[in-house]
Amino acid sequence: MLWRTKSHHSQASEQDASLSKTASASKNDPAASATAAAGTEWLAGHLNHLTPEQEEKLVEFKKVCAENGYYTAAVEPAEGVEEKPASHHDATMLRFLRARKFDVEGAWGQFKETEDWRKENAIESLYANIGVDSYEASRRMYPQWTGRRDRRGIPVYVFEIRHLNSKEMAAYNSTMNTGTPESHKSSSVPARLLNLFALYENLLGFVMPLCSSLPRPNPETPIVASTNIVDVSGVGLKQFWNLKSHMQDASVLATAHYPETLDRIFIIGAPAFFPTVWGWIKRWFDPGTTSKIFILSASEVKPTLSSFMDTSSFPEQYGGELKWQWGDMPNTDEAANELLKNVQVEAGDKTEILKGPMLFKGDQIEVLGTEDGKERRNAVPVPVSHTEHSASSENKENGEKPAESSSSDVETPVPTENEKAAVNVDQVPSEEAQTTTVA
Repeated sequence: MLWRTKSHHSQASEQDASLSKTASASKNDPAASATAAAGTEWLAGHLNHLTPEQEEKLVEFKKVCAENGYYTAAVEPAEGVEEKPASHHDATMLRFLRARKFDVEGAWGQFKETEDWRKENAIESLYANIGVDSYEASRRMYPQWTGRRDRRGIPVYVFEIRHLNSKEMAAYNSTMNTGTPESHKSSSVPARLLNLFALYENLLGFVMPLCSSLPRPNPETPIVASTNIVDVSGVGLKQFWNLKSHMQDASVLATAHYPETLDRIFIIGAPAFFPTVWGWIKRWFDPGTTSKIFILSASEVKPTLSSFMDTSSFPEQYGGELKWQWGDMPNTDEAANELLKNVQVEAGDKTEILKGPMLFKGDQIEVLGTEDGKERRNAVPVPVSHTEHSASSENKENGEKPAESSSSDVETPVPTENEKAAVNVDQVPSEEAQTTTVA
């Protein structure tokens, strides 16, 4: 079966002040959560912040996966022996362990299901070959990266539900098959889901590695999650009902195959009937995720968001200072612009990053996807000063020896879509691209 997943029913939920009388709701405290995020408490169970017992569980988990052919350990260089990285980063393995509270058997079960799912759906090939226009259409229908990060360095996404009316959804669904790669046109999986898979791959293969390379409080631990602002203002019950499956697809997929990639979720603009909607939503997430969902009243929005991120990191419409509207490409900050300067293009009176799928590999950015039936296979260098920092940081995160820095310090302009640089897309694996089963 090509599209399969399972949901883990929530045992906890919360409501904002105006909905606090809902009997089924338990209050999550945003102030307490912000305090935890400001310290190191949130790093528990993450790479380089493990207890001795958790270290042992990680070793045991990798051993189980290796014995079953789902994990390959790194090979150290020696005379006549070529150095090879592990098939999966430790940060990836730890996401599955945290999702199962470091129960190795449970983590192995979910990891195996995910690896089998990735292989059956040829996820890497899908991401590399999806049509840019189709990818962009899907990007505009799901949570979008603003280009900014919270104070921990975690990327901030925004999902404005009201734009997904029946007219927009019908137009979106009518164009879904046009950008499906040839390798997936016979798939029984709906095109809208294939495109959703590609969006998650962008989060793991581009946004997270990029954010891991940017200045932040704990550079020893890679970024593996996203913070989401979900704006439900102006949405009626009928629209919620019509969008139920659309929203459920993304939520259930994250729980099943991209565990521990959702950090805080801030729901704003909740209408009076939201307890009904919450009854659906809370079943799409595991209890750990629901404990990080905060339903905010209008008066709580700016103070709460400000406690997690600088005002320059969230949009003006929510009390911040960021000029970003729904549908915009990411409005990256100066530090990110330095790393992305070779994949930025002029768009009217502003500069933005290229549309479509890309992979951030530390020393280079791989531009993928297809345009007008032609493959984009460009390897664009990241500025050397940042390459050296990124390589050093990544090696530290994975316990590896520092790699040699790039021999070129020339800033190369972005090749056109029709230019095909000779590049092996598996040459420099990112977090999720390192797998033995097309993961």
